[in-house]
Amino acid sequence: MHIPPLIKRNTFLFALSQSFTGAGMSMGYGIGPLMVVALTGSASLAGLSVGLFGLSRFVVAYPVGKISDAYGRKPGILLGLMLALVGALALWQSMAVTSTWLLALGMLLFGMGMNAAQQMRVAATDMFPPSMRAQALGYVALGSLAGLLMMPVLIGGGEYLSLHVGGHALGLPWLLLPLLILPGMAVVALVRPDPKQIGMNLSAYYPDYVPPRRAEGAPVRAFSPRELLRDPRMRLAIVSNCAGQGNMAIVMVLTALVLHHHGHSLTAIAFSHLWHSIGMFAFTVPLGKLADRYGREWVMYPGVATTLAGAILVTYTTPFLLITIGTFLVGIGWAAANVASTALIADRYESAERGRAIGVADSFAGGAAVLAAIVTGPLIDYSGLPAAGLTAVLVAAVPLIMRAMTRV
Repeated sequence: MHIPPLIKRNTFLFALSQSFTGAGMSMGYGIGPLMVVALTGSASLAGLSVGLFGLSRFVVAYPVGKISDAYGRKPGILLGLMLALVGALALWQSMAVTSTWLLALGMLLFGMGMNAAQQMRVAATDMFPPSMRAQALGYVALGSLAGLLMMPVLIGGGEYLSLHVGGHALGLPWLLLPLLILPGMAVVALVRPDPKQIGMNLSAYYPDYVPPRRAEGAPVRAFSPRELLRDPRMRLAIVSNCAGQGNMAIVMVLTALVLHHHGHSLTAIAFSHLWHSIGMFAFTVPLGKLADRYGREWVMYPGVATTLAGAILVTYTTPFLLITIGTFLVGIGWAAANVASTALIADRYESAERGRAIGVADSFAGGAAVLAAIVTGPLIDYSGLPAAGLTAVLVAAVPLIMRAMTRV
C-alpha cells in the first residue's frame, strides 16, 4: 500500500522530534544515579532515579492518553515536552542548590513529561493502516537512536562549562537540554493535520484501505480499562510489555555491577551499555515490518524470550563479550515486545480511544519498572548479583507461561 507524502512528512517530523528529545531520557538514565549519589552520599539510593522515572510513567500515561483522545495527539505531546522542559531546569537547579527534594521533583516532572511525549507512538499508529502500523512505530522509535548520539555532547558540554564558567558538571547538561527540547516542540507543531484526525478518516488518505466493519457508522463506545483487561489478547500484550520493561530495568543496573565485579573499566562498561541501546532502537523498523507481515504475537513472544536469554547471559557468564551480547539481546528483545504489543493494542482500538488504551499498557509498564527498581537493590544486598539476575529471568518467563496456559 502506498504511503501518502503527507503521512511520510508527519512521520519524519515525529522521528526528528524524537531524535531531539530522546537524548534527555537517555541522559536521565545515564547520569541520574550519579546525581542521586552526589546529593545523598548513598550508593544504595542510586536506583531512586530509575524508580522515579518508572513512577512518572505510571502516573502520567493514562491521563495524557485521555487528553490526547479528547483534544488530539499534538496537545498531549506538547504538554509533555513542556513538563520535561520544566523538569530539566529543576534538575539543573537541584545540583546548583544541592537539594535532594528538588532533584526528586525534577526527575518526576521530567519523567512525566518525556513519558507523556510518548503519545508520538500513538500518533504513529493513527496515521497508518494495520498492515503498516508496527513499522510506523519503528520509524518513530528509530529517532531515539539519534538522540543517544547527542547525549555525550550534552554531558561533554556540561563538563566544559563547569570548568570554564563554573557550576556543577552533573547539573549543567540539564541547562543545555532545553536547546533540544524547544526545537523538538517546534517540529511537533509543524505536524498537519493532527494524527487523530487522520486516524479517524484513514480511507481519505489510503484509497485502498477498507475500514473494519465495526468502524463503519458505529458510535464510539465509552472506553473502559476493565474491558481492555478482560480481553485475553490485550492482557497478554500488556504483560509482555511489562515483562520486557521489568527485565530490562533490572538488567540495566545489573550489567554495570556485573562488569565492575569482574574488573572491567568504566569505558568497557559504557561500551557494553552502548550495545544495549543499539539493541533497543536500531532494529525497530525491521522488527515492525516482521510484526506487520507475520503477526504481532510472532514478534512479541520471541522478543520476551530474547530478554530472558539475555538476562541469563548477563547473570551467569563471565567473559565481557558474552555479557555484552546478553545486554544487547535484552535491548532488542524489549524493542520487539514493545513494538509488537503496542501495535496489537492499537489494532484493537479506534483512534478516539487508542490513547487511553496504550496509556493503560504504559501505566502497567511503568509500575513494572518501579517494582523492578525497588527489588533490585535489596536482592543484590541480601542475596548477591545472581538473585537479581534470576528475578529478571523469572519476570520474562511470566507472559510465556501465561500464553501457554491461555487459549486465544
